[in-house]
Amino acid sequence: MADGPTAADAGHPDAPHYRAAFFRQSGWLMIANIAGGVLMWGVHFLSKKIPDAEYAVFGAMLALIMCVPSAPLQIVFAQQTAKALATNRERELAGMIRLGWLGTFVLWLVAVVVVFVFQGTLLARWQVSNPAALWVTMLVILLSFWLPLFAGVLQGRQDFLWLGGTMMLNGVGRLGGAAVIVMLLGGFAAGMLTGTLLGLLAAVGVAVWQTRGLWCAPSQAFDWRSLLAQALPLMLAAGAFQFLFTADTMFVKSYFPGDATAPYVIAGTMARALMWLVGPLAAVMFPKLVHSAAKGQKSNLMNLVLLGTVVLATAGAVGVSVLGPWLVRFVGKPSFVEVASALMPWYAGAMVPLALANVLINNLLAHGQFRIVPALVVLAGAYAFALTRFHDSFVHVLQVVGSSNLLLLAVSAWFTWRNPESRVPLPEAEV
Repeated sequence: MADGPTAADAGHPDAPHYRAAFFRQSGWLMIANIAGGVLMWGVHFLSKKIPDAEYAVFGAMLALIMCVPSAPLQIVFAQQTAKALATNRERELAGMIRLGWLGTFVLWLVAVVVVFVFQGTLLARWQVSNPAALWVTMLVILLSFWLPLFAGVLQGRQDFLWLGGTMMLNGVGRLGGAAVIVMLLGGFAAGMLTGTLLGLLAAVGVAVWQTRGLWCAPSQAFDWRSLLAQALPLMLAAGAFQFLFTADTMFVKSYFPGDATAPYVIAGTMARALMWLVGPLAAVMFPKLVHSAAKGQKSNLMNLVLLGTVVLATAGAVGVSVLGPWLVRFVGKPSFVEVASALMPWYAGAMVPLALANVLINNLLAHGQFRIVPALVVLAGAYAFALTRFHDSFVHVLQVVGSSNLLLLAVSAWFTWRNPESRVPLPEAEV
């Protein structure tokens, strides 16, 4: 007699209906992610309407926004929401959400003061001619804290319908707002960033409204030590991964002339689109594994997600590399084509090991296996140091990116397969 639920049980993560739900949810989230990503990517069509130096400023500000440690909030609140709902601790969760909301606002206010003090230095370093671009970016950063917080709550309670809806709204608002400001009002980088702000306003508004049943509930005291013991490594891991994913553009903007970096920005935008394709698999997997772990269930879901990511990421990288010249010509200026097309295979290839590592890291974190976190932080630091030393050309920068991502995959694989608790063999009936 089995000690726990079997794969045939209706509520088990390896049950047929459970896997069918996973594919349905992943499929919807993939559609929403790609649609929202394409809409946000559509903003780059406006590069034809503004000077190259202004487009480079827009790319640098986007990279700054992406490097702000906001994405870790999503994985923290996804994990805490999934765990709280699995263990009937909704009132504790309400207090956590409200505290996170207030805490991010206070941190943002501190950042505003710092930026105000060093405004001149920052504008000169990033070659920004219009200070409005920097201050619109600061407003975007505030909403970039709040969107992952509430998106994490949606993800944790497995409300993938509205999670996908926020992605689409973000894209619609960003493209529509930027197009009106640039094409009708004559805006440049600051106008495109204002479109980004409008998209985030729409997405955050929906996410806050859809989760009101959780954060409006009466709160209850929770164990601070336990929360920090789980949240801190999650934030460090997600922050290190986010840095490895996005930091190269900021370094490139610092070491190369403003108008020369535009082709690099557009090549990076297209290559990173691979994460729109494969990211939803890990996003759907994570709360399901947290829920299963909280209930003491075992699942083979990670192996399935890893296989799907290998196929999709590899096919996507080949597609981006082959279609690169046409895509650049279609989206950007003719002057971008030669440089960006040459960079595309390097960039797309570097994203494949990053996508695979993302699955393994999410699996480890979902099972509370945090021993990988110090290695991720050290790797992110080494990556930053390498970028300050090897930047003679765009290709040299991308060689650093690719090498670091391969090392990230090797580290995450080692921690996954050396620890029996972070991987689960196939059930005997399915071998």
